Amino acid sequence: MMVEEREYSNNEEQLVVFKLAREEYGVSILNVQEIKRITEITRVPYTPEFIKGVMNLRGSVLPVIDTKKRLGIENEEYTDDTRIIILKVDEVSIGMIVDAVSEVIAIPQDKIEPPESVVARYEHSFISGVGNLENRLIILLDLVEMIGIGTEAK
Repeated sequence: MMVEEREYSNNEEQLVVFKLAREEYGVSILNVQEIKRITEITRVPYTPEFIKGVMNLRGSVLPVIDTKKRLGIENEEYTDDTRIIILKVDEVSIGMIVDAVSEVIAIPQDKIEPPESVVARYEHSFISGVGNLENRLIILLDLVEMIGIGTEAK
């Protein structure tokens, strides 16, 4: 599992937490470059359906994924809270559309459970674990799987 392979300072995972529909998700703060308001996105023909298109980020063309489509979540209209999280994973930069960014938190390593605990509800390969904090569950995304780095279409 990806969770055990990472190194943590003080045995904690620092996460940027965001919402998709009614669920909370988290990605490692180490992968987050910046968070932007929704902007103009240009559709690119012949790309997978979950690729929303590309955006201009300070002169660079950046692919943007529709996170809800990628995870099979019913899509809704964008709101004032909709954000694009700019991520860098294995030297690849990509934008990820989310409903809202909530906070940055630290989850103790022993509060992160393996993805099998939610496999019945979600596509297992996109999940690296589940943070269990008192009355909150935060689904941790496996960004390498999520954005498809080095994987062929199945």
